[in-house]
Formats: sequence, C-alpha cells, structure tokens
Amino acid sequence: MKKGDILTGTVESTDFPNKGTVSYVDEGSKEAYKFQVSGVIEGQKVKFRIHRKGKNGGTGKGTLIEVVEKSPFENCTEPCEMAGICGGCQYQTIEYHNQLKIKENQIKRLLSPVIGEETYDNIYEGIKDSPIREGYRNKMELSFGDSEKDGPLMLGLHRRGSFYDIVDASGCRIMNEDMRCAARITLEYFRGKGTPYLHKRTGEGYLRHLLLRRGEFTGELLIDLVTAPVASVKEENTAACTTMDKEYEKELLEGWKDAIISKLNVKGIIHTRCGRVADVIEDQGTDILYGSDHIKDVLLGLTFRITPFSFFQTNSSGAEVLYQTARDYISGGISGKTVFDLYSGTGTIAQIISPAAKNVIGVEIVEEAVEAAKENAAINGIYNCNFISGDVLKVIDEIEEKPDMIILDPPRDGIHPKALPKLIGYGVDEILYISCKPTSLARDLPAFMEAGYRPRRLCCVDMFPNTTGVESVVKLIRQ
Repeated sequence: MKKGDILTGTVESTDFPNKGTVSYVDEGSKEAYKFQVSGVIEGQKVKFRIHRKGKNGGTGKGTLIEVVEKSPFENCTEPCEMAGICGGCQYQTIEYHNQLKIKENQIKRLLSPVIGEETYDNIYEGIKDSPIREGYRNKMELSFGDSEKDGPLMLGLHRRGSFYDIVDASGCRIMNEDMRCAARITLEYFRGKGTPYLHKRTGEGYLRHLLLRRGEFTGELLIDLVTAPVASVKEENTAACTTMDKEYEKELLEGWKDAIISKLNVKGIIHTRCGRVADVIEDQGTDILYGSDHIKDVLLGLTFRITPFSFFQTNSSGAEVLYQTARDYISGGISGKTVFDLYSGTGTIAQIISPAAKNVIGVEIVEEAVEAAKENAAINGIYNCNFISGDVLKVIDEIEEKPDMIILDPPRDGIHPKALPKLIGYGVDEILYISCKPTSLARDLPAFMEAGYRPRRLCCVDMFPNTTGVESVVKLIRQ
C-alpha cells in the first residue's frame, strides 16, 4: 500500500466540515487502516486515492474518487440536478431532520472536549432549523467559464474539486427563481454574442462573474455583471481585455440590460470592472446601467440597505432566527450599558440590540460595510450606534470608551490571536460569540476559559440547509 493506490472503504464518521474517517481492511493481511477523506457522508462506501499513509497506525489522508454505495442517511429521492457535480450542497440527498442530527453530532464532537462533556450536555439548547430550506440564498456569486476545454460558455459554479471547470447553475435549488432566471438570460445573451470569458491562465477575455442579491422580504433584485476592464494595452498584473473597444462594450452591456428588464422585475442592474489576476471580485469601478445600485431587506422590523459587496447574512429568514437568538441571550443584561459589536458587518446585530443598550460601538474592517451600517441606522432612526472602520486588532486600542459587554461575530478564520488578550483585558462580565465556523470557535474558546470565562448557554442555528455549514452561538460569563 503506497501513495497513489486506490482503495475502497466505509465512512465510519464525519467531523466538521464533512471530513470523514474511512476504514479499510486489507484482504490479505486483514489489517485495518483509517484515512481522512473530505466530501463524504457517514455510512457511504467510497473509492479513494491514498494521499499519504498514517504513521504508526495513525490516520492517513485520501482523496475521494467516487461514492460506490450511498449512506443509509441518503433517502432524499429528488436531489438537485447538479448533486455530486458542483462543490456545494453535499447534504441535499439527506432528509432535513437527519442533516440537523449530523451537524449536531459534529458540533458536539468538536466542542465537548473543549468545554467538557458534562458542561456541554448541561448548556446545549439544541439546533434551530431554517424557516426556508430551498431558494434561501439572498446572494449568489456565479462564475463564467466552460465545463470542458474549448467548450461552450458556461455560467454557474465550480465543478467539485476543480479550479477551472464551471457547471451550469440555472437549476440551483438554493437560489430563488428570479436569480435562476437572471442567470439563464445572461448566459443565453452572451453565448449568442460570442463574448469570451476571462481565462485564468492567460488573463485574456472579458466575462468574470455574475453577482446576484435579492431581498427575501422585499423581493428586490440587484444584478451585477463583473468583467475585466477594457484597455488598449494589457497592464502588468491585470486581467484587462484587449479584444474589445469601449463603444462595442457599451452596446453589448445595453443589450444585456434590455434582455434582463424585458423578462424580470429588477431594482437595479450594474456593471463592475475588476482587473485582478486572482479569481476574486474587487470593485475597480461600477456603473449603474438601470435603476439602483442597492436593494433593501427587512430583518426583525428593521430595514437594511444592501450594496453588491456589503456583508449581509446570506439566509435572511435564518438570520432572523440567529439574531433573535442573540437578542434572547443578552435579554435584560445590557440595559444602560455600552456594548461593543466587533466584526459588525452592516450593523445588523448592533441595531437589533440597540433599543436595550445605552450605546453600541461597532467595528468592521470593510469600509463599505461601515458606511452601509451608518446609513441603515439613519434609515431606522437609531442614534445610539457608532460604527468605526478598521481592523478590530488595532481599532480597539483607539476607542476611549470601555465596554460593559462584547458581542463577537468574526469571519470564518475567527479572532486574531493577538486580539484575544485585548478583548479579555476589558474584563466584561458577558461575551456573546457567534461563529460561522465551529472549528474557529473551538480554537478561540480555551483562551477565554483560561481567563475565567465559562460557557453558560450554547445553541446552533442552521443557516445553510443542504450544506455542511452551521452557525454556533455561545454566551460566556466571567466567574
């Protein structure tokens, strides 16, 4: 048995985020081996390629090739047409109540060793399901490309395990029908025009992404076409297109806009230029082609202005459950107090808790999100929230006011290790930690616990049905 060999084994268990432990028994020696393989479901029989063998009887690593037999959990008979093809919804073949059980088990295996199994069992309050399980995404970022070399233009999501291949997303079930329709119209239009997509290897081409945002409770739809900038000379380290003049680009975009509004009721259509070589969207200039450059949505009675690149929870109905949970966890504990809302995004949490607090100070590194937060607060008539742009690690040293309570909702990587001692140094009685990546929460919790904080309430909120993702909310009390 060596690297590159292909084996077949059974998935014994999965840990967040869907890292499976696969058991394999050598038919000759009858010796048992274990390998970690991602993208699998407990109970499946899978074929995998050895990446490395475990040392001294430890767990090795493998790469999934194919599922030989389905798991007993996989009893959903109507999965999406892209099931197993794109890199998303890995749980869509599983009935929803079983999806929740899998996520609960993964969180317990991850967090109970950190806070203690007895404590975990005493404070865990269960997992709250998403009110909407299909079409719940209020933001989708689709990519242009092809599904095979020199194949026809495609618009959709990356093929599972591929950096280049794109699969059609026009039937994606976590998108609303308006979003799917916008994707179909866009693909049909640019295919008909023979418009090239941006090739990552050469940096040549035009079409990059289609960014869609929709207000779940308002129904407003914003469509943003992201392209390489048109330039007469390709600049170094850019993806500038050299095969199109600006007059033709104007005509092309006008035709696309007309195709959209002839079939869809939209709030706005915009065009963003991005010359980065990397496969990321960076706003290097945006033009409004039709209507507005933003939409609005409503959460727990408050109105929020959402721009193409501002952070907003991707499941609006699920966000109401999450924020109601956060409000419940701090209920009665912040009257007349100053609250720090760190990693505050567009200020949703800050504004939702503001009626109960003396004042709320939000800190967010994305400047556009901070400006949106200020505008949202003005729209909602909230005047006891102050939003500051900057890195939490640096900004908290510059804030003269001290918090009575801290709310943390960091990005997936969690809290910067150097920021943890500063946060702990405030000595607040309560900290609320909202985590979109439980492994980061498990990494950060010991620092708080070593400083005398103890978890008192814990629950999960399923913001991402049919996928492996889950939100965790924990309330920490200083002893």
